[in-house]
Amino acid sequence: MSVEVKVPMLPESVTEATVLTWHKNVGDAVRQDENLVDIETEKVVLEVPAPEDGVVKQLMRSNGDVVTAGELIAVLEPGAHAAPSLGENQAEQAASPATGGETPPTPPLTDTPPAGLPLSPAVRRLVAEHQLDVSEIAGTGKGGRLTKADIVRYLDQREPSEEPAMETVSEAAPPTPDATKAAGPRGERRETMTRLRTTIAQRLVTAQQTAAMLTTFNDVNLQSVMNLRKIYKEAFEEKHGVRLGFMSFFVRASVEALKRFPVLNAYVEGNDIVYHDFYDIGIAASSPRGLVVPIVRDADQKGFAELEQEIAELAQKARSSTLKMDDLTGGTFTITNGGVFGSMLSTPILNPPQSAILGMHRIEQRPVAEQGEVVIRPMMYLALTYDHRIIDGAEAVRCLVSIKESLEDPTRMLLEL
Repeated sequence: MSVEVKVPMLPESVTEATVLTWHKNVGDAVRQDENLVDIETEKVVLEVPAPEDGVVKQLMRSNGDVVTAGELIAVLEPGAHAAPSLGENQAEQAASPATGGETPPTPPLTDTPPAGLPLSPAVRRLVAEHQLDVSEIAGTGKGGRLTKADIVRYLDQREPSEEPAMETVSEAAPPTPDATKAAGPRGERRETMTRLRTTIAQRLVTAQQTAAMLTTFNDVNLQSVMNLRKIYKEAFEEKHGVRLGFMSFFVRASVEALKRFPVLNAYVEGNDIVYHDFYDIGIAASSPRGLVVPIVRDADQKGFAELEQEIAELAQKARSSTLKMDDLTGGTFTITNGGVFGSMLSTPILNPPQSAILGMHRIEQRPVAEQGEVVIRPMMYLALTYDHRIIDGAEAVRCLVSIKESLEDPTRMLLEL
């Protein structure tokens, strides 16, 4: 009896998804729990595993098709056992005759690590790209299976010298105008936006059309924060197992300011202002699929170590595209850091339905006046965009000043001043 493969239940408020990538074709053998297809929703990519061993009998949908929860997308013929698939090197050897006197080819990557557990296609791609030995990587998946997050974590922890050498074209001379013309006619290509990119576009346009956005600016002297990090960085990491970064200071400073000015932690619903008595802070992050905003829940109840740990975990999930819908749902206030890309100043756009967003920028050594003397200090421009429908300019400016004061004198956060 054939086995039906259906679209899993989609996250709440998500009505449809897009077939992103099929990892198996008709006639391919598949193991139980092996990923058959990636399905993209508005915010996350879901993996659809095979319910049991078998052979792919029929694919009902193609890459790019829109599907709904419970929809039939594939049929398996059960009972067949999946044979180990050929790696790229094996395929080349099978297609090419053996030649004498040549250097033996590199041993192929197999689908199965020493522990005997299969690797998903995403993991295989990362292993091949970075030339990794899977026996050196600890798996955290079911039964010790390697996950994409395990590979990303392993790569993050490796020393830079361990990375395989990569070719560079930085020294190549740029093409001359004549060379460009000689290369042939200028081309163009068209790509359908991903579901995530489409959602981002719609939300940004909605924010522009529905909110009365205004931005106020200030600058902040981060010398005190840097001094604290320099003094306690090693002790903090030794005790808590996580680096003491900048983001935890900004989260804590924002929470203290939101407590004083709760309307910036609220949102508009019809003719009502809905206030939150909790502080779920969104941290905008760049991922391979685009901008995502994972949420740090109850940030007011967490210390610096907890905040740094959670922010690091969410950033890793964003890089490895393993964020879940729960990681992205909700949020009462957002912080975005364009400084990591070199931005000096920007006007961030609201993350609907939120009413305020804080923009961080790059840190620069600039001359400032202190007690009648000119000194060099690490300075950063801050930008606070807010919905002027419910937030007056005075409240927004005072809120940003509160954030500035907390960062310039971090003891204020400890004493809740």
